[in-house]
Amino acid sequence: MNNKQVCGWLLASLVLPGCATVDLQKPNTPNTVSAASMVTPLVEKIENLTATGYAVVSVQNHKIPAQQRLMAIRASKLEAYRALTEQVYGLQLDANSTVADMMVTHDTFRSKVQGIIYGATLVSITPVSEDTYETTLSLDKSVVKELRQAYITQMANRPR
Repeated sequence: MNNKQVCGWLLASLVLPGCATVDLQKPNTPNTVSAASMVTPLVEKIENLTATGYAVVSVQNHKIPAQQRLMAIRASKLEAYRALTEQVYGLQLDANSTVADMMVTHDTFRSKVQGIIYGATLVSITPVSEDTYETTLSLDKSVVKELRQAYITQMANRPR
């Protein structure tokens, strides 16, 4: 054997033991991995999604303090729903930057969340200070799967 053959055998003996073939057609055994398990989203590995929304009382557009509190509670709940929608469907983000003389002169970001949420459970509405409310919602994993499937079906049937 020449030096090149020896180096080739040595390299193969070092690299190949770490390699393994995976048969995606066979059911899962301790030594096989399914294709589905390799692409399962993180969200589907948890039992419930939770989201929290916040709203400030004093900025609500009303003169009566009790009405401001109610409006802040409502705003914090809507913010929690928005956060749940973002977790289920994702976030569309548009960003623009202007650079002049190798310096950023203008940055804009615009985000959009769109989707349908149903079946959310109200976990809590809590005043976190004299001027802020916090609302927490929870959404079961099975409802998340239904919502995503309905979205995929809707997108597939949409005219182009």
